[in-house]
Amino acid sequence: MRLVKMGLASVNVTVGAFARNVDRALEQARKMAAEDVTLGVFQEALIGGYPPEDLVQWRGFVENQWPQLERFARETAALSTVFVIGVAVAHQGLRYNCAAIVAGGRVLGLIPKEKLPTYGVFYDGRTFSRGTPGMNESYRGVPLGDFLFRFDFGVLAAEVCEDIWSPDGPMRRRTYSGAEVVVNLSASPFRVGQSDTRREQIATRAADFQCTIAYSNALGSNDGLIFDGGGYINQNGKPVAEEPRFREGYATAVVDLDRTLRLRTENTTWRSDHESWVNAHGTRVPILDCTQVVTTRREGLRYPVPAHGSFFLPSPDTRRTARVALCEDILDALSLGVGDYFEKTRAFKVIGIALSGGRDSLLTLLVAHRYAKRARPEDPGSLLRAFYMPSRYSSDATRDAAERIARDLGVPFQVVPIEEAFERELEIARTMLAGGEVTPITEQNIQARLRAQRMWNWSNSSSGLFLQTGNMSERAVGYTTIGGDLMGALAVIANVPKTVVMFLLDYLLEQTGYEGIRKVLAKPAGPELAHNQVGEEELMPFPILDACFFLFAGEKLVPAEMFDALAAMFPQVEAERLRGYVEKFSRLFLQSIYKWVQAPLSLHIGNLDLDRERALQLPVVTSGDWTRG
Repeated sequence: MRLVKMGLASVNVTVGAFARNVDRALEQARKMAAEDVTLGVFQEALIGGYPPEDLVQWRGFVENQWPQLERFARETAALSTVFVIGVAVAHQGLRYNCAAIVAGGRVLGLIPKEKLPTYGVFYDGRTFSRGTPGMNESYRGVPLGDFLFRFDFGVLAAEVCEDIWSPDGPMRRRTYSGAEVVVNLSASPFRVGQSDTRREQIATRAADFQCTIAYSNALGSNDGLIFDGGGYINQNGKPVAEEPRFREGYATAVVDLDRTLRLRTENTTWRSDHESWVNAHGTRVPILDCTQVVTTRREGLRYPVPAHGSFFLPSPDTRRTARVALCEDILDALSLGVGDYFEKTRAFKVIGIALSGGRDSLLTLLVAHRYAKRARPEDPGSLLRAFYMPSRYSSDATRDAAERIARDLGVPFQVVPIEEAFERELEIARTMLAGGEVTPITEQNIQARLRAQRMWNWSNSSSGLFLQTGNMSERAVGYTTIGGDLMGALAVIANVPKTVVMFLLDYLLEQTGYEGIRKVLAKPAGPELAHNQVGEEELMPFPILDACFFLFAGEKLVPAEMFDALAAMFPQVEAERLRGYVEKFSRLFLQSIYKWVQAPLSLHIGNLDLDRERALQLPVVTSGDWTRG
């Protein structure tokens, strides 16, 4: 047996906080070494933080990472553990996103990322250069390029994030060249359902290339991207261990690398593919001998036996239901996003929300409270402030609901009427119109803007983080006010569809029993900016609205195709009405781009987001003529 204890570490880093990031990594490294971890795997871009965006163009941002990498090496010199950690380097005018191999107080090698994504939220190809097969350079005396590393426990390969997502990535040539363990340093943002995709992808790669994979993901939120952490160890297609997500720390597991080699011997397809590759390519990836650098401590390791005592029977099923998994993942991600923005910017002392008594502001408050329970478990409400700003259209029911949920959560609640200011602004608008009519929509917008203005005033004077509360569905069709409810420092649920908002609130009511949630859900959804406003009556039923959004913005269907899909999905809705909904959505969506591009920084949780910089890059000035063929 050749037993190896692997450790997967997730560290919550901040872009640019080099020393603090390394301090956090050192804390995890020492703990892993104290548990006789043989191989400790950290995340992509740990030292610099991810995503660095155009900061990579600053020479100092890249070169100042190296002294911190050397410090990590010095301070782990006495540890009998090999570490792999993410760092950026500048070499001959090019920037590389690398995995650094560190052991025995030395940086033994730098492996550049080869696959640089420029789709979705990623811009790696804008600033970084690709590593290439056969690359053999030297950076400050350290090998930089396409290498393997032989230690006393086996042959190690390292790669970075996107490299594992391509079947034609570097893993193929490196395993065919002798690598037994492949470590992948990742910064893969949270997406609903993404953890299942990662798990399956890693299992597929480990089986395809008959190797042991140790995958470690980044943790924390930076600029709206949320990284859920966690990691996986998979041996030749067999799951070995998972690191919990949404928490800083590490997980360990022992594997027998002799098993990896034995399975290669038994797998005739792998042997045949290996032979074909060797014959076609000839040159193998060089292996650097590091056996004299560090002596790992493996004598105390024990064979990995099943905790439930059987090699044949399944272990107890601890999986969550699909509903619980979806809701908890979204709530954990959003609360992590709020908390990291609040803490990492170092600009705020308290969090403020304008409660309307409606669903969106309620969910935003509950998300913020979820973070506050983690940050101040003894008194989470002390970190939050809730304001209710009624006008003539506000009902007693919504005020009661807002006040009740604040009381349920122990959050200070303040009523600040806007009626007097609303009347003044109406008069001013009439004066400016020189006798013209103030339109009904202007009346609604005045109320929304007064509330936003007061929240900004509070924010300026209290160092408060003003949370924007609008959802994705209504933002997509412009059912929001520039300078009003579209405003805030951070948009918490701006990428959460309305149907998901309601689904989450039903779940939270079931989990908490808060009467405040019950009171909010008892009233039809509406902004209360006019008499008896109901959102679905002014727009369309929310399930249809969300389906339109998915089909148009996600699947890129034109209205005629959308109608066909919706007719199959909603057969109970008459065709003419459904066709009207499709036409209305398409028109409103294209007319509203100018609105949502002005929204504040938003948290990302799905593959379909309204964010012109990171997700849906659409021209603001556009015509809808093309949608009609």
